[in-house]
Amino acid sequence: MKTKIKILVMTVALTLFMSGNATAQGMPTYDNTNFISLVKQLIESGKQTAQMIKSVKFLKDAKEAIEKVSSVVQQLRAVEEIGQNNQRLINVMQNDVQDILNSPYIKPDEVSKVVESFDAIVQNSLDTVDFIDEVLSSDYLKMSDAERAEILKQKELESKQMVSNITTKTKRYRDIISFRKMQDKVNNRETEY
Repeated sequence: MKTKIKILVMTVALTLFMSGNATAQGMPTYDNTNFISLVKQLIESGKQTAQMIKSVKFLKDAKEAIEKVSSVVQQLRAVEEIGQNNQRLINVMQNDVQDILNSPYIKPDEVSKVVESFDAIVQNSLDTVDFIDEVLSSDYLKMSDAERAEILKQKELESKQMVSNITTKTKRYRDIISFRKMQDKVNNRETEY
């Protein structure tokens, strides 16, 4: 590339030198000082152009590297958030659901419905974890980092929705228990006359 620039500079310089000279008494006269100065300027300009091309390539490579790192960071954040949401689900299952199932205000025939409603959410959570493992551990359908990050972001949103669903179900069952408890107190209170 430098050779092509030098040849171009020399060609332009010679063309300018040959066409722009004055003649005196039929003989061409040359101004060597101006010619040498012009050639030096053209060579320097070529060097600067080559340096600018290198700088542009470096900046382009740097931008691509930053985009890759950004994509990996997004993937890491999404996976971390999904992990935290799954931990919340586990905590709810270990604590809140167990309390609901042990409540005397949940009827025996309702226990299976309660378990089924929470089981569906937990199964969905486990499927999400398996899918994420597959996406991250293999070259899943030859997808790019940006596409992988997009899938993980979608799974993160689904994970947040699962947490919201299990929180809503837990609250609903707690409200049922609270209502039945209050109803029991009202029905079984002693009346004083």
